[in-house]
Amino acid sequence: MRVLLVEDDQGVAETVRRTLVAQGWTVQSVSNGIDGLHEATENSYDVVILDIMMPGLNGYEVVRRLRAREIWTPVLMLTAKDGDYDQADAFDLGADDYLVKPFSVVVLTARLRALTRRGGPQRSAVLSAGDLTLDPAAHRCRRGESEIDLTPKEFAMLEYLMGNAGNAVSKTDILREVWDPHYRGDVNVVEVYAGYLRKRIDIPFGRKAIETIRGVGYRLDADGG
Repeated sequence: MRVLLVEDDQGVAETVRRTLVAQGWTVQSVSNGIDGLHEATENSYDVVILDIMMPGLNGYEVVRRLRAREIWTPVLMLTAKDGDYDQADAFDLGADDYLVKPFSVVVLTARLRALTRRGGPQRSAVLSAGDLTLDPAAHRCRRGESEIDLTPKEFAMLEYLMGNAGNAVSKTDILREVWDPHYRGDVNVVEVYAGYLRKRIDIPFGRKAIETIRGVGYRLDADGG
């Protein structure tokens, strides 16, 4: 899952970011409404977490402009404003959910999963490559009738590969989309996780879905290997 977090309180932003990264989600964080609107307009996300009181543009204006541009990415408003009229304004402008600070991270992640299950009008609920299927909202992976247990990071990497099935993707792309846009660690971690995934989805089934493209990166066979 790819999450855009628009929050000017750095403490709250870091708490949310760490929580979601631990779930295996990729988080892009910005600290004002102008950058949030740009990110949500120019890039694809599964869900947007949007504060209301921010510099540049407030959250109300951001969600209004997104909907005016026919961008239907689910939006969860995360704010200290807890009045009935505040919530009504958010929903009237196009928000999908509303969570008041202080909040439980357990509730936050549950709300986000509910929003991604609902998704936008053009989202596909389940990814597939041959008999390999991945349901991001339910966090389930199957090879035929066999359920496959994946760690959050394995799941996130497989989701990215399946979302680009048939196409070669670089290690840099995988790091940016699966780990963190600001990841500065060893790029060989991608090779390590490619090995983990092969042991989960390929080797036990006699398949070779994940291909190494020398000098480029990896490609997941669109037919599932």
